[in-house]
Amino acid sequence: MKFPIGYQSLFVLSLTHGNPWNSLSRTMSRHVIIDGYNLLGVQTDTKSEQPSEGAETREMLIRRLSGYSQGKGYAVTVVFDAWRGLQSLEHREHRTGVEVVYSKRGERADQVIQRLARHYGRDCAVVSSDLEIIRTAEAHGAFVMRSKEFYGKLEDFEKRGARLRSNPRASLSQRYGKTEDDVTLQRHDKKGNPRKLPKSIRVRKRRLKGF
Repeated sequence: MKFPIGYQSLFVLSLTHGNPWNSLSRTMSRHVIIDGYNLLGVQTDTKSEQPSEGAETREMLIRRLSGYSQGKGYAVTVVFDAWRGLQSLEHREHRTGVEVVYSKRGERADQVIQRLARHYGRDCAVVSSDLEIIRTAEAHGAFVMRSKEFYGKLEDFEKRGARLRSNPRASLSQRYGKTEDDVTLQRHDKKGNPRKLPKSIRVRKRRLKGF
């Protein structure tokens, strides 16, 4: 199997040392469904670029998601709007770990994502900042990440890959060291701590660590 350049080492690491997030596997959603243009909007804001819905911008995002899918071992579906196009049927492409879906004429990407969220329910995580999508996904038990939240996870994953390439002899703890959020979460979790976070927030933080 051919992997995107720069992500082979992460995949090999998962085979030789096991997935660092295995302790969360029982609660993790293994299928990530992404609101494509919504995520591209976050990318544009982060990089101070002009908004773009062009093919080149989409392709770049798909390549990044492909690396993420291969490295993390999650199935990824990214949905783009094509409701103003000429396609009378929904169009799907499979791209190295990523399923790319273009909505059919007259149907928005939001509707496709809501349909997928209803179908997969607790077995999926949905990435979108659209309130209607969020409400539908949560109503059917899906784990929800705002696009900005997931984009941060994507960037962290790529930075870890860069560190691994620059220091291939690094220990597992160095490659996947604790983040500031992890330390804060542990501090709040101490028994009797009056500042302990509510259980729902602690559970969400733990699940987020797997992405």
